[in-house]
Amino acid sequence: MAVTDEAIEKIKGMIVSGALAPGDRLPKESELAAELGLSRNSLREAVRALSLIRILDVRQGDGTYVTSLDPQLLLEALSFVVDFHRDDTVLEFFAVRRILEPAATAMAALRIEEEELDALGAQLDALGPEPSVEALVAGDLEFHRRIVRCSGNTVLCSLLDGLSGPTTRARVWRGLTQEDAVSRTLHEHRAILAALRDRDAEAARSWATVHIASVEHWLRSTL
Repeated sequence: MAVTDEAIEKIKGMIVSGALAPGDRLPKESELAAELGLSRNSLREAVRALSLIRILDVRQGDGTYVTSLDPQLLLEALSFVVDFHRDDTVLEFFAVRRILEPAATAMAALRIEEEELDALGAQLDALGPEPSVEALVAGDLEFHRRIVRCSGNTVLCSLLDGLSGPTTRARVWRGLTQEDAVSRTLHEHRAILAALRDRDAEAARSWATVHIASVEHWLRSTL
């Protein structure tokens, strides 16, 4: 095992075991290196790597801290990695989204507040019947993000947020090339919202599946 990898594993072990809790400040570099049996250089590299994936927070002049370890913070790295996908793997991202998002939408149907339902309706009204592709895609992202947030599961919300990169580009492409894409998307959004208002989890799940699958089907036929 490379010395930097060993250092990462040892710091990880301290966090997993509870020796370092969220928000804790790490011991001074010289003390921690001696405690873990590491060189200061390998420890420094490990801290740099763990800060990149939001495990540690290096504060100049103050020290290094364990972050909150909140799922949304930790999964930010996912969206960065997802942006490096190849075009031939975008369908795999859609397949994952088709598994997760309908489940999140069904969960939201049982938890969403009336105020949020009204806000979603107002958002759809603001788009109008013939929005630009860019406005539609931005609205689509926000529409689904707000619904998933109402599922009450922060991990699920963060995962789906991280998967939005390639699927966003695919939706833009679809909007520019498929004649009825805008009207179909608006109709499907209204159907999802109606199911949420009815507190019908299975209808919400079904419409979310239809919505994602229609983009996936179109994309599959064009690649």
